[in-house]
Amino acid sequence: MPKIIIAVDGYSSCGKSTTAKGVAAYLGYAYIDTGAMYRAVTLYFMTQHVSLTNPKEVAKALENIKIDFRRNPETGRNETYLNGLNVEDEIRKLYIANWVSEVSAVSEVRRAMVAQQQRMGKARGVVMDGRDIGTVVFPDAELKVFMTAEPEIRAERRQIELLAKGEMLDLDDILQNIKKRDHIDTTRSDSPLRQASDAVSVDTSFMTLDEQIDLVTQLADERISRSMRKRTNAS
Repeated sequence: MPKIIIAVDGYSSCGKSTTAKGVAAYLGYAYIDTGAMYRAVTLYFMTQHVSLTNPKEVAKALENIKIDFRRNPETGRNETYLNGLNVEDEIRKLYIANWVSEVSAVSEVRRAMVAQQQRMGKARGVVMDGRDIGTVVFPDAELKVFMTAEPEIRAERRQIELLAKGEMLDLDDILQNIKKRDHIDTTRSDSPLRQASDAVSVDTSFMTLDEQIDLVTQLADERISRSMRKRTNAS
């Protein structure tokens, strides 16, 4: 059975991560949350007071960052580790969300993370979600999905997620954060968020998570079958 790369790009709070995790579990593939990687870098930069406008500081900081994902045997979920410390809960907080797009826009940061992501997916058999997976990290991915949803709906989803973690935040504050991130992500000069020409567009505004996962798994099965036929014809 040939293994493929599945790139899931799109705006924040569209269900990218949950969908990607579900598809990876269905296929038995590795799941890589690139957003968590940028959030971890943001956390490190904030705690170490790294100036985004100082290239030497940024470069030195990046040399001291090691990010990996480990499976929690109790919950079964992949969790993000920064230099050996579990930062999964911390990187999901709003103060990180408020800065992650600005940190992600720094060219040195993107180059470092893209290199790591390409190494992770070199053997294929991965589902990777983010902002530039199908356009920059893996432009040759067999399946590219671009997810979007109305900003107000995304803000409501984000508020529900935060409430489940015990964080009470005003809906308008969350909406403004989402709009700010959208603007930075789509207008940055280095690897802006955009839909790849060969990506399948999925508007999740009125879809359940199960429907999102079912749709992408169907697309994945089609791409895998297509890869099998190509191999058969080539032989």
